[in-house]
Amino acid sequence: MLNPACARSRDGELYLFPRLVAKENLSRVGRARVLFEDGLPVGVERLGIVFEPAELWERNARTGGVEDPRITWIQGLDAYLMTYAAYGPLGPRIGLAASVDLLTWRRLGPASFDYNPALNTDLNLYSNKDALLFPETVPAPDGTPSYALLHRPTWDLSWIAPGEGELPPQGVRDPRGAIWVSFAPAEQVEADLSRITRYGQHRVVAMPEQQWEELKIGGGTPPVRTEDGWLLVYHGVAGSLVPEREHPPEVVYSAGLMLLDIADVTRVAARSTTPLLEPSTEGERDGMVPNVVFPTAIDPRGDGSADIFYGMADSRIGAARLFPSG
Repeated sequence: MLNPACARSRDGELYLFPRLVAKENLSRVGRARVLFEDGLPVGVERLGIVFEPAELWERNARTGGVEDPRITWIQGLDAYLMTYAAYGPLGPRIGLAASVDLLTWRRLGPASFDYNPALNTDLNLYSNKDALLFPETVPAPDGTPSYALLHRPTWDLSWIAPGEGELPPQGVRDPRGAIWVSFAPAEQVEADLSRITRYGQHRVVAMPEQQWEELKIGGGTPPVRTEDGWLLVYHGVAGSLVPEREHPPEVVYSAGLMLLDIADVTRVAARSTTPLLEPSTEGERDGMVPNVVFPTAIDPRGDGSADIFYGMADSRIGAARLFPSG
């Protein structure tokens, strides 16, 4: 079990939805009830599988996968929305599914991105993952109330045609992985939930800045509204890439904090200069992919604190409690 989503059921129980990896790297999404002692998460009760690759765009000739889910309860839609990486024939892309009870999930389809002439490219060409939905509507750049999706496109098109290389959109001078945001008009989504798969008005939110995120950054936990802004726990990647090695041990994944402006989610109000969490324990340093702290779920608590659930070295799940400053 690794890289879980989390959600509170309508009766208040906390559930994790971890990525489960089987033979031939086939990934599915499980369900587990979190067990507490003295208010601390100490274990889980496994409850089986709720989601597995079934569509052609979720499988390929070698393997398949529904990976790294994130779940957001959206009150305005009276539904839980899951975003996940669908590992299909053209690499990872964003899938979306909906549930009213955290038991049965209905696929809404892969995310698609409207053409924006200013970018001089089609975002649908690129692999994309680390998608997060806001729990309520926010203003799009044109002011339209919208449901917003944070995501992380990758500009290297060599997976389509070897040698094609990195082809970032017009105006993007830094090809490293960054956090973007796109918008789906609320009026359309509320009339037809499947419309939440189609996005426009794409903007860059944040690029790598610090040494601990020098290779790329990406979204982690779904945004939580606070007095100071939308709180996002994100991941940063540093180290040395080794050709023909997908996850070299020289690469390190850490976690940081970011606050997005309440009125304009394309604007970063504050951001970590040092990691919130970095691989330091044996479980975070040793595993299928060493040196990884990968935040994917957050459970806010009534006292202003929150529990963060994260993947440890692609092998297990860790939990950490985040306390408000001051």
